[in-house]
Amino acid sequence: MTAIQEAQERPRGARLPRSARREQLLGAAQEVFVAHGYHAAAMDDIADRAGVSKPVLYQHFPGKLELYLALLDKHCDALVEATRQALSATTDNKQRVAATMEAYFNYVSSESGAFRLVFESDLTNEPAVRERVERASDASATLVSKVIAEDTDLPEAESKLLAAGVCGLAQITARYWLSQGLEIPRDEAVRLVASLAWRGLKGFPMHPGEQTREASAG
Repeated sequence: MTAIQEAQERPRGARLPRSARREQLLGAAQEVFVAHGYHAAAMDDIADRAGVSKPVLYQHFPGKLELYLALLDKHCDALVEATRQALSATTDNKQRVAATMEAYFNYVSSESGAFRLVFESDLTNEPAVRERVERASDASATLVSKVIAEDTDLPEAESKLLAAGVCGLAQITARYWLSQGLEIPRDEAVRLVASLAWRGLKGFPMHPGEQTREASAG
């Protein structure tokens, strides 16, 4: 149920537990920010969307920036967690690549449109926003890089560079796919991009140091 539907079903200002009210306000704010961007969004609009008075909104969030940052934290964390789950779902590296791509495509194609707050924000000149987005991107790349490093014995810096490439490929292609009106079915789009990524990654040998030692011993 959306924040609008919840607001319509409750009398204006109806009391809710604080945590439930906060989630309701975040839901309403998300709809307004996604639809209009940060700069065009107004706290009055968000309060109306949630079906509360503006003082109630300010009881939970002292200003529009704080409200936006709370949403950004939520959706940045969701992206990192989706990446973590994709990597832990299997030990097969080819499937891990596909699962990671799928996580990004699912994230971008969510009906909420929340990915726009992370990847298409009109507030990237705000240091607090930029720091959160960069931190989420780095956290996702770090998760991928650990798998690469464990399986290839590449140095940390090289593994991180490859991981950043994998995550960047996933993010950019998912957004491009969405912008083209879903012309290609999502599963097929994921398969194509995962195939591209895997063909590059599989060229790095598994534990080359061990293979060298085994060859020398033989």
